[in-house]
Amino acid sequence: MFFVDEIKTPQMAYSGLDGDLTEEESAFQETLHKFARDVMRPIGEQLDKLTAEEVCAEGSPLFDYLNQFKGLGVTPDGLLEMEPQQLARMVPLLQEELGWGDAGLALLPMVQEFAGFAASKTGDKELAERFKGVRGCWLATQPDRGSDLLDIPGTEIFPGARHEKANLTAKVDGDGDVVLNGSSSAWVSGAPISKCALAYLPTDFGDGIHRNDGTLRGSVILVPFDEPGMSLGKPLEKMGQRPLPQGEVIFDNVRLPKNYMIQDDAAYNKNFFGVLTWANMEMAGTFTGLGRAAYEHALAYVHERRQGGTELINHQSVRLRIYELWELVEVARAVTRRAANFNFLGSEPHILASITAKVRATENGYEAAHKALQLFGGNGMTREYPMEKLLRDARAALIEDGENTVLSLSAASHLSDHFKEHGDAYAVS
Repeated sequence: MFFVDEIKTPQMAYSGLDGDLTEEESAFQETLHKFARDVMRPIGEQLDKLTAEEVCAEGSPLFDYLNQFKGLGVTPDGLLEMEPQQLARMVPLLQEELGWGDAGLALLPMVQEFAGFAASKTGDKELAERFKGVRGCWLATQPDRGSDLLDIPGTEIFPGARHEKANLTAKVDGDGDVVLNGSSSAWVSGAPISKCALAYLPTDFGDGIHRNDGTLRGSVILVPFDEPGMSLGKPLEKMGQRPLPQGEVIFDNVRLPKNYMIQDDAAYNKNFFGVLTWANMEMAGTFTGLGRAAYEHALAYVHERRQGGTELINHQSVRLRIYELWELVEVARAVTRRAANFNFLGSEPHILASITAKVRATENGYEAAHKALQLFGGNGMTREYPMEKLLRDARAALIEDGENTVLSLSAASHLSDHFKEHGDAYAVS
């Protein structure tokens, strides 16, 4: 039982019911919050109104944002210098504040570091030097494969069928070099402004693309964009997350030395799931932040807007809806933190934890944006207010980094596998 001397206004952090933040964590959060408020939101609003080509053009505010983000000192190398306990707490704080600022901009800086980070971990000095500090992208998605990309174990293949042949493939030739042909989908984040990629590609090692189970063989390849045969498609015009440039990457007999293939088929599946485990966890934090932004905008609006002779907040139904928004954000935050704890502090990270967080946090973020816009009424539909942008940005997240239904099916397979291995623990006496 608690004994309370006085009923006071609750004291909360930016991130709601965080009652145990250390001084270091609070300072980190404060720095990120100011950056999100003063840099990300104004630049995100500017970029949202530009064409996709203008977003990527020389002199675009996007590059001002990327330069200022570097000043934060947040890099994959820097994060991995932290102890697991620090990571489990700092990563959700980081992504939530960035997502509160602008979801599209939040997702760009880390993915731009993937290629350079992967090259630095190979132990190959040539690769480490060539890709160091080079702006890159994570290239995996393909036009006609869609969710087949996520179905690496092949559990969703129709009986008697196999995964669709890829539009973009790698082939190992007789000299051991790697030859790339085809085009990615137009959804490769950061591609229009990138100079290289960390590419996850279906690969023919001499026995064809398909494995016996109908899935596709694959490899992980570092790809510099200054090689002959490389080109980029036009930046994609899209509904939401317009500050995040996306576009296709095109290969015409691009030949790379064999050491540029940093993982072969034996390690492809687990390597891809490792990246997706991180990406889904990042998505969860980002769209918890977007949901929080929607809640806070709505909370401020209902204290200002008058209807029925008083401010909206004085109407009982409005107070109920404000609470529902608050609850959506706190639930998303809780499952995101729980997934981070599992991945950083458990025996090993697992995609099940990240999918659980990504699906719930993005669904809650979208619902929060929808409910908050409804409180704005017609004003919410105009570009004078931030709500229509938040709704567009949130909608993309239900497909991004794995469509939520397909991710859920993947998670269900892992739950089934756990039951098959540990069924006795589920026994009811």
